[in-house]
Amino acid sequence: MKPHAFSFTNKNGYKLSAQIEFPVDQKPLAFAIFAHCFTCSKNLLAIKHISRGLTSKGIAVLLFDFTGLGSSEGDFESTTFTSNIHDIFAASTFLSENYEAPKIIIGHSLGGAAALFAGAQLDCIEAVVTIGAPFDPYHVTKLLAEKVDEIQEKGKATVNIGGRPFTIAKGFIDDLKNHEPVEVAKKLRKALLILHSPQDTIVGIENAAKMYAAAIHPKSFISLDGADHLLSKRADSIYAGNMIAAWVEKYLNPDNKKVPLKSKSQVVSKTEQCSFTTEMKAGNHHFLVDEPEGVGGADLGPSPYELVSSGLAACTSMTLHMYAARKKWDLQEVVVHVDHNKDYAEDCAECEKSSSKIDHFSRKIELSGDLDDTQRQKLLEIADKCPVHKTLHSDIKVITELI
Repeated sequence: MKPHAFSFTNKNGYKLSAQIEFPVDQKPLAFAIFAHCFTCSKNLLAIKHISRGLTSKGIAVLLFDFTGLGSSEGDFESTTFTSNIHDIFAASTFLSENYEAPKIIIGHSLGGAAALFAGAQLDCIEAVVTIGAPFDPYHVTKLLAEKVDEIQEKGKATVNIGGRPFTIAKGFIDDLKNHEPVEVAKKLRKALLILHSPQDTIVGIENAAKMYAAAIHPKSFISLDGADHLLSKRADSIYAGNMIAAWVEKYLNPDNKKVPLKSKSQVVSKTEQCSFTTEMKAGNHHFLVDEPEGVGGADLGPSPYELVSSGLAACTSMTLHMYAARKKWDLQEVVVHVDHNKDYAEDCAECEKSSSKIDHFSRKIELSGDLDDTQRQKLLEIADKCPVHKTLHSDIKVITELI
């Protein structure tokens, strides 16, 4: 399902462009807000990868463009760090009124600093995450070093940031001075995760150290070793998303659901355009399915046929343990190896044509324990009686309809 695009109104009456990335079953465990970096937008590819890490674990993510950036209304020249914080407040209000109050706030670069200040003031927020964030918002003036004097003298100046011109007003710089990060970090009293790269040349790693030292526990740090400031390498942003999702799970309450379930299917999948990467929910479990890079995938999860093979392997080992337990046999461990001889990408290329190929699963079983030859042979027979094995050998009908 495509992200839900919309706009919400901020304190100054401007409409801010936004979208919500939902987990595959449309039933989030919680909502998060993502605040992007200085002069960036919600469409930064790294943000997409980080959001996918969260949605694949059942967390919905609201992405939005700050005033005057991306597709949002307003004049960037008139914005300040304070107005950024108020934009986050507006995003929180939108979620509270239309879905449920956000529990998580994530910010990248200056957006991370804004997330820290906003998170300290929003009672609904239980966890704050910063990525490559300056501890003191005034740090951003280093990007304007050659123009600071001109801004102070003339009231504003045009600055080239990331190859694009932006007009920075004196009010923006003056406002940065009015935010005391040490006091905010001490008063946060919420779970804090700091992600930062030691090789970040835009916002140095010392900012993470200052933030960590000032904050009160619970607080955590994850090194994004080798990453640049914008997490431009796909592997770095994917890693960040996965780490955030794993860390924040501790601070979610899965028993308190307010968003109605859209599908009662046992398994739900979602694949976006021009991608093999598929978000899955099976029962209460979220994960990714993908194809190998050699056939155009991103290899972020097992392939469809690997999932089928996994079902056979898992069912086999479970069935053998259940049988041995009933017989009171000393079966200590079962290891099952399964290989499938057909390539999914080749099948898909011929998906509208009948095929004479036969699916061939090679299953090899290792049994550990004090078992005699008769017991081992019997367990080999029982392997063929596992439910998934029977399903694969039975007549199967798949009934498909559009909804």
